[in-house]
Amino acid sequence: MTVMETPQNIQAQNSTEQPTLRTCVETSLTNYFKQLDGQKVTGLYELVLAEIEAPLMEAVMKHTNGNQTQASKLLGLNRGTLRKKLKTYGLN
Repeated sequence: MTVMETPQNIQAQNSTEQPTLRTCVETSLTNYFKQLDGQKVTGLYELVLAEIEAPLMEAVMKHTNGNQTQASKLLGLNRGTLRKKLKTYGLN
């Protein structure tokens, strides 16, 4: 299992493999900017974090069968931080 993708192994992927998370984010942001049609945008960082973090938390909690201790270790977060994020996204 790959824990983190590096630029080297991202480039090594060929077109028959699943797109990387990085590629999906880049594609989504490119599409988002195209749809703005010249409108100003603010708060993009928070928007992107919320859009990625919520499904990340949900997937990790499913993977760990709701075990917050395992989830916090998997994510590299303090359990208190994890609980706060779960509450933020209504996943507690």
